[in-house]
Amino acid sequence: MAKFIFVTGGVVSSLGKGIAASSIGLLLKSRGLHVVNQKFDPYLNVDPGTMNPYQHGEVFVTDDGAETDLDLGHYERFTGINTSRNCNYTSGQIYDTIIKKERRGDYLGGTVQVVPHVTTEICNSIRSVVTPQIDVVISEIGGTVGDIESLPYLEALRQFRIQEGRNNVLFIHVTLIPYLHKAGEVKTKPTQHSVGRLREIGIIPDILICRTEKHLDKDVRKKISLFCNVDEEAVIESMDMPNIYEVPLDYAAQELDSVIIDVLGLRASRRNLKPWREYAERVLNADKEVKIAIVGKYSELPDAYKSIHEALNHAAVFHNARVNIISISAEEIEKSGAETVLKNIGAILVPGGFGSRGTEGKIAAIQFARENDVPFLGICLGMHMAVIEFARNVLKLADANSTEINPKTSHPVIHLMEEQKKVLNLGASMRLGAYPCALKKGTLAYKGYAKEIISERHRHRYEFNNDYRDCFEKGGMIISGQSPDGILVEMIELQDHPWFIASQFHPEFKSRPIDPHPLFRDFLGISLKLNGYDTKESRLTK
Repeated sequence: MAKFIFVTGGVVSSLGKGIAASSIGLLLKSRGLHVVNQKFDPYLNVDPGTMNPYQHGEVFVTDDGAETDLDLGHYERFTGINTSRNCNYTSGQIYDTIIKKERRGDYLGGTVQVVPHVTTEICNSIRSVVTPQIDVVISEIGGTVGDIESLPYLEALRQFRIQEGRNNVLFIHVTLIPYLHKAGEVKTKPTQHSVGRLREIGIIPDILICRTEKHLDKDVRKKISLFCNVDEEAVIESMDMPNIYEVPLDYAAQELDSVIIDVLGLRASRRNLKPWREYAERVLNADKEVKIAIVGKYSELPDAYKSIHEALNHAAVFHNARVNIISISAEEIEKSGAETVLKNIGAILVPGGFGSRGTEGKIAAIQFARENDVPFLGICLGMHMAVIEFARNVLKLADANSTEINPKTSHPVIHLMEEQKKVLNLGASMRLGAYPCALKKGTLAYKGYAKEIISERHRHRYEFNNDYRDCFEKGGMIISGQSPDGILVEMIELQDHPWFIASQFHPEFKSRPIDPHPLFRDFLGISLKLNGYDTKESRLTK
């Protein structure tokens, strides 16, 4: 029978509930338990797929093609367990399901209300991830206690504990303990008020994770324990760490996993965090550095490329290095020129995206990488731009473009393939989720993956135009990856270049701290090598 952990937040937003939930998942997994993480977002959008990155950050795509919250990326990177569409629900999805049921007559004309209909649907969504193999479900509730949008979720959790039994449900509340510099002391009152709001709803937290910039001494812990009605050992201090992957180690030092196991009556093995400790030590002891430019549309917003940043860091740690990520606006390159903006850069990455803004700057950056033997990795739109750059400057197809950018181009080297809609599940006109890719032997891609068939996640509409395939291959571009039926171009690379690869898919979604993605691993490796560093492999314990 599965047990359930609910992670809520209080006082202020952005306290790191996602990292907390991910860390708990890792700790329990390290003790031999089968876990699944889940996120509930209180906004009314049906999914994050069409939300502005400036408000939401990146869209994380699962194997089964769901466009989800970026916290699911944290869940996967910490636990190594793939998520699914049942791991992310929004209020928009919940209400959409209820309205469709009402229109079908499922409620037999009864009045549809928040209680019991919305709360019941939330409870059903929590149970949707339960299988006979799952020991613990960890559900993170977005928003902050006291927000009107979160109230239906909290009411659902109150009901859920009654339904499942008190011994099968545990509440963890992430809260803030502010430090007043003038007074020279931490203040527990905001946490007391936040827990008080929860108790008014009928939820009493079992564990408090207290975000603080100062260590909590024994007297402060006792005070929090007394006024918030939690055991003293269940008051967990959570200070900022040098990197997020040290958070589980900090929790382990305070025996958070042992408290959870005791409260829920779980049978678990001894904790094994050896690979994680080794990773954290390598982060601290990196002895070389490489500067890599990410040339994109959202250069001022790191969360828009969260998984890419993490994948670069995973690869750097593999090589006992650190990566200095330089975010560069493609529009700045359009204004100032690639030679000016990209000088002293060790490697260039052009990420995915939609729309025409900044595309000429990305093309210029790719031309700079190709002509100056700078290692290059293109992802999704980055591959499209690499194809266009090659067509214009090598094949001399001056008007080459994507029909997404210029529908009237005379050389649509990237276009929307109508025939694909007949053979692929495009999902709202997009190719979403995991698809197989066959690699060509003897290529850099094949060397990196070391196998012929791979599976990677997609999120795009436009494809390489096969009418130009022969022209590209004769000109020196290698089609190193394609769909097993040969219809879709999935990867390209260049001859006579140290390392130039672009993929139609998003490799960043499958990178893990102790198992970096092959493309990012090799991209960092060649970048370090060309900068004069030894890049002898140094694998982590798995």
